[in-house]
Amino acid sequence: MVAAIRAGEPRSARVQWHAPWGQQFPTVRGSAGFQVVLQGSCRLIPLDGGGAPIALNVGDVVFLPHGSGYALADSPSTPLTEPVCDPLNDPRFEDRYASASVGRTGQDGSQEVTVTLCGGYQLDPSRAHPLLADLPEIVHLPARLGHSRELRAAVDLLGGELDNPRLGVDTIVPALLDMLLLYILRAWFDEQSERGTTSGWAAALGDKAISAALHALHRDPAFPWTVETLGTRAGLSRAAFSRRFATLIGQPPLTYLTWWRMTTAARLLRESDASIGEVATRVGYTSEFAFAAAFKREYGTAPGKYRRQN
Repeated sequence: MVAAIRAGEPRSARVQWHAPWGQQFPTVRGSAGFQVVLQGSCRLIPLDGGGAPIALNVGDVVFLPHGSGYALADSPSTPLTEPVCDPLNDPRFEDRYASASVGRTGQDGSQEVTVTLCGGYQLDPSRAHPLLADLPEIVHLPARLGHSRELRAAVDLLGGELDNPRLGVDTIVPALLDMLLLYILRAWFDEQSERGTTSGWAAALGDKAISAALHALHRDPAFPWTVETLGTRAGLSRAAFSRRFATLIGQPPLTYLTWWRMTTAARLLRESDASIGEVATRVGYTSEFAFAAAFKREYGTAPGKYRRQN
């Protein structure tokens, strides 16, 4: 699902901040961002809709799935005088794979240093997956001993590559950024499950029956799925499966299947040289004409024109 909704290359940087400091990160539609505190501490200050500052300490991870504006500062009282920073467009982060450490010198010469790992993912705003739509504006994952070991390991590996880029960094960093995003989502869903507050997609992914059906249609969108065959994968009757799927996912099974097929088709048109006929076959259409009609209903343009524009 993450691969299908991502667009372009993610970016990341290891940043050093010298107190006093304050940095604004603007609202960026069609993006998701993260911050990890590697050293020291700071405050995250929500800018969209307000909200109380969040204290961040070493090992804390913050994920902003909707591209909401925020600021980081050494203290809530520090003026946000730094220029606005956007990791996806700021020229200081232009080298998206190599080390992009940015220093800040405090006005009083202070050597109190905070080190953060920041980054951003470009998403397709027209295909926002409901999994991300269910997440809050700010996901805060505090560091807790023994929790989210995979997430901590990914952070350590990514920080090491940005601090000391070596042979193969062009391949390693994008892979680590994808891993980091997945581990953030895992950690969030695990926390919701521990608290007993799961709903929507979090509940769907924790439901063995529905997650089995989702895994099947995600893995093989070309299969001629029906509500009955998906129900069989889920181990439920047709009616019981349809009700449970619609309750947890928010739409009927075949409606979601069509959405997934069109999302997959768009990614193939953007990222591969497969012919339109091949794309149609890979997402479950035996007729190129039927595929083109379905694609145009979803995107408002023909597949060939979509490919040329994207």
